[in-house]
Amino acid sequence: MKKLLIATCLLISAGAMKAQQTSPQQAIKLNPLSLFLLTGNVSYERAVNQNQSVQLGAYYSGVSIGGLKYSGFGFTPEYRFYIGGKREALNGVYAAPFLRYQSFSLKDKATADEAKFNSFGGGATLGWEKTWGSGFVLDLFVGPSYNKGRFKNEADEDAFDISSGISGFGVRTGIAIGFAL
Repeated sequence: MKKLLIATCLLISAGAMKAQQTSPQQAIKLNPLSLFLLTGNVSYERAVNQNQSVQLGAYYSGVSIGGLKYSGFGFTPEYRFYIGGKREALNGVYAAPFLRYQSFSLKDKATADEAKFNSFGGGATLGWEKTWGSGFVLDLFVGPSYNKGRFKNEADEDAFDISSGISGFGVRTGIAIGFAL
C-alpha cells in the first residue's frame, strides 16, 4: 500500500509539472512550397530554453524527365532567438543563423554522363512562428544566404556546364506547417 501511495504521488507531481509547461517544446514541420519543386522538406525544432530553439531541416529531391535524372539532398541546422511577439520558443518573431550543406547530381541515362554539385554555406533568417493551442504550427521566414560550391563534370564533353551561378549570394525563404509535440 505504501508503494502504491508513493507511485500515485509521483504521477500526480509529474502531471502537475507537465501542466505548468504551457508552451510546446518541440515541433515537426513540412514545407509545402517545396512540393512544387518535387522536393520533400521536413524539419524538427526543439526549445533549448525560454526563448531559444534549435532546428534541423532536411530535404530530398529526385525526378526523371526524359533521359535526364536529377537528384539531391541537403541539411540545414539553425539556432533560433525569439526576439518579438510572445518571445518564447516556437512562438513569436525570431532571428536565426543557419548553416547548409547541399549535394545534387544530374545524369544522362542514355550516355551515363553525370555532373555533380556540392555546396556548403550559411546565412540568417528573420521569421515568425505561431503555435496554436490545437498544436498546429505555422512558420514563415526569409533571409540572405551564401553558398560556396564545387562543380564536377564527369562527362567526356561540356554537356553539363553549369559551373557559373552555383556559388554566391541568394535568398532563403519558406513556409512551414506542422504540429507541436
